[in-house]
Amino acid sequence: MRSAESHPRAGLPQGPPQTYSTRAAGLVADVDSDPWGSVRASLYETARVLSSAPWLSGHERRLAWVLEEQAADGSWGEGPAPYRLLPTLSAVEALLATLRYEAASGGGRKRLAAAAAAAAGLGALGTLSLVGPWPDTAAIEILVPSLVTQINEHLDHPVISTLDRLGPWTRGPRLTVPQGFQEQLPDQIARRCQSAGDVPAKLHHTYEGISRHLSPAEVHLPGGLLGSSPAATAARAASSPAQQDETITALTDVARRYGGLLPEAAPAATFERLWVAAALAGPGLPDACLATVRGWAAEIYDPAGVRGAPGLLPDADDTAVAVLVAALVGQPRDPAPLAVFDAGTRYDCFVGEDTGSTTANAHALQALHAYLKWQPAASAVHRPRMALARDFLLDQQQPEGFWTDKWHASPYYATQRCVTALAQYRGTRIAGALRAAADWVLTHQRDDGSWGVWGGTAEETAYAVKILLALPSVVRQPQGARALDRAESVLHAANCTPGYRHPALWHDKTLYAPEAMVQAEVMAALELLRTHRGRGEQQRTGQPGRRGQKL
Repeated sequence: MRSAESHPRAGLPQGPPQTYSTRAAGLVADVDSDPWGSVRASLYETARVLSSAPWLSGHERRLAWVLEEQAADGSWGEGPAPYRLLPTLSAVEALLATLRYEAASGGGRKRLAAAAAAAAGLGALGTLSLVGPWPDTAAIEILVPSLVTQINEHLDHPVISTLDRLGPWTRGPRLTVPQGFQEQLPDQIARRCQSAGDVPAKLHHTYEGISRHLSPAEVHLPGGLLGSSPAATAARAASSPAQQDETITALTDVARRYGGLLPEAAPAATFERLWVAAALAGPGLPDACLATVRGWAAEIYDPAGVRGAPGLLPDADDTAVAVLVAALVGQPRDPAPLAVFDAGTRYDCFVGEDTGSTTANAHALQALHAYLKWQPAASAVHRPRMALARDFLLDQQQPEGFWTDKWHASPYYATQRCVTALAQYRGTRIAGALRAAADWVLTHQRDDGSWGVWGGTAEETAYAVKILLALPSVVRQPQGARALDRAESVLHAANCTPGYRHPALWHDKTLYAPEAMVQAEVMAALELLRTHRGRGEQQRTGQPGRRGQKL
């Protein structure tokens, strides 16, 4: 049965209704006081540490949590079946590894529970491996075949092969690598790293996928938390005992923040602060937040490019939002760091990236527009590049009117980012693209007033509301006005319910939910709605609108 585990923050403010300024100030203060960030613990990551670092304090807590998180069908993870493949592989491998590690203890109730859960997980994998298409999550092409190989090796081990609780898996066929994955890819990548004598930084975050194929003595890896990933760090320690002391310190610090569990990336404070600030600045950053956010902007901006977390590569997305936030708080910073990500017709998220990101390019466009308001003399330098990014976004729009992106499961996120960036332009093609996006949103509102790719969520409803509000001609029409009216209660419910748990929709190795960032989006959408209604009432009556002032 799934536990009620949530992220360590207390949640939304309780008590009487509060204004946007009060809530926004409280959220900014919360974020400012937490150097780790508000992403929840990751099943995938926790299971990887359970497997690779059984010596780490909190092992029993991690094992209990993995067992609690198993669903009735034997799988683990959030979202539709294709997203549950990797978490389920991770959990099954961790349970089998734990059974081997604890074989000398003689069994007992805990060992029986682990074996039963592993057997159910193996059964679920038989179904999950046939599903597809697979999501574009981080290094899934490496992590899936690596875990399949490890599970099969466990099943062939004498300790595991004699466990009756595993049923037919102790005698029958082993797992096969799902269609679309290459069984030898992890080994091929590891051999290239060994030949080079180094593991490139872009592989650090998902190092666990190749670590067992490497000889640690032949490659160089930095200390501390490797690639911001507990799983990668634990894998390095497992393959290089000489680094265990340093690894214990790094992992213990993270686990302490999460009650013994582990998130997918840590710390996430840079990413969180930038996205929270940008969202709250949409309707206007309250004065009470300004000094703190200016401090964030000054600290985060880096002329060499901004990293989403220590140990990751600089990327265009975080760099663009850092430039954007600095301009929004009146402290414009040179967007020159974006130049390194210039791929000709678009900005790459990372240097040498294979697939482009629509939202990274949308953020870059927003950042450059915001910067040019302070430095119009720089237009001649930046406008030609901006036109290419604009055209890239237009070319990526789907025939139905929406956009998609590799950093988020929902098209509502990508569409809102692209609409916001493109709405700063004029022209027939732009107008057509924006109207197509609005029509798509209006067509897909759910009966309860929400929007969502799998089911209605407050997060996606906030994006849909922002898309519509970006097009005044649409919301002045009856259909648009009704859509906003119906959405308002969905946003209020999420904004005013203490401990509201937002579904995981963001892509890393698996799905995750950046709680503070989503709260900021919902708050901002409600405040934009309030302002919109106030303007409408003032136009009708000549008096300031009062509806919805309390959030």
